[in-house]
Amino acid sequence: MTSASPTPTTDAPVPPATRLVAFGHAAIAVPAAWATNKSQCGTPKQDTVQIDDPTRAQFCQSNRPKGVESVQLTGTPPSLDYHADEAIVIDGVQAQRQRTSCLNGWQGTRVCMGAVGIPSLKVWFYAESSTSAAEVDRILARIQILRDRSGVPSYSSLGGPPLNPIAKNYAPLLLAADLKSHYKWVTSPSYPSGTILGISPAVGTVLPVGSTVTLTLAR
Repeated sequence: MTSASPTPTTDAPVPPATRLVAFGHAAIAVPAAWATNKSQCGTPKQDTVQIDDPTRAQFCQSNRPKGVESVQLTGTPPSLDYHADEAIVIDGVQAQRQRTSCLNGWQGTRVCMGAVGIPSLKVWFYAESSTSAAEVDRILARIQILRDRSGVPSYSSLGGPPLNPIAKNYAPLLLAADLKSHYKWVTSPSYPSGTILGISPAVGTVLPVGSTVTLTLAR
């Protein structure tokens, strides 16, 4: 009687569970355990994805802890020093890559940064790591193009009175993302009529193409 062969084993690490975050048809897979906007003055304090991070408007210096990874999604180039070092293609779509570079922060923490822009889809991904440049490259390698799904786009870059844009300025972004809009009007004398007060589902949420996004608007 022959004994069964032993089951082969491997020491390869098991990939972590991920979730998709997207603006329109451009998405990135981030670890499911990552938080959203866990930052101070725009500086991540733990592994996080940054989507319209409200703390970026605060004017203070905040040191990034060691071993923290993050990626920021924006509807405009992420910084004044953003530049495209090379052209790349992601799932058949032309994109731009800013090469990863590293420098010391104001308290000595070494931070590595890199970016990918997809101008045709009006999405930029800006990754940072206080672990290594290789971590930045791994984060940006998880960008993908969605065909039958779409992420709720940001409206933070549109401006508008007094803080949020008027719905008519945001509607083209939803249309380009193949999403529909539904308006919910509320009385709000502090804001001009049509000002966006909120969005559901939240910006960055991935939905099937043709889904409806509800905009709460001032009347």
